[in-house]
Amino acid sequence: MKVDLERELRRLREQAATHVVRWPRREPVWTAVYNLTRGRIDRRPRYTTGQLPMLNSPWLDTDSGRYFGWRCRQANLNGGMAFVVEYVVCPHCRIGWVDKPHTIERYQRSGIAAAALRALRMEHPGVLWHTGSGHANSSKAFWAAIGNGVEGGYSKRRLCTHVARHGGLLPVWLLKRQGRL
Repeated sequence: MKVDLERELRRLREQAATHVVRWPRREPVWTAVYNLTRGRIDRRPRYTTGQLPMLNSPWLDTDSGRYFGWRCRQANLNGGMAFVVEYVVCPHCRIGWVDKPHTIERYQRSGIAAAALRALRMEHPGVLWHTGSGHANSSKAFWAAIGNGVEGGYSKRRLCTHVARHGGLLPVWLLKRQGRL
């Protein structure tokens, strides 16, 4: 049993960059309403992690369950979620933020989180990587190990002016109007 689990974990780590199924955003109408009303009407769907689609793939890249414009990278193993992390990349500043990584206790210290973060870095070359929230005392060793040799080092950094915490990337027209672009 343990040998099979080790083999499955190894295969999951190897597939982190190659076997990712992406679920596109599904809220274009409500995003347009939100942008046109300058945020006064916000009926964009808010998914929880449990409501995100379970696609037939070891790795999923879907909309975030909490933040609009953020993405969620998820690893599936044995029909259930093994790891999840939310991220956003600002194309203007070339900075990426990851937030709230979580590995199911049974799969912790198996390298799944490292494989997922490495795959994100490969997809977005030349990006500085940070975290959007603080590091809990219990996770400081994890962030130190994961951030070793990574540009930005996954240190805590405030979001840039192009990224709104609960709205993802701000629309280009708004950035131009505010003089941030």
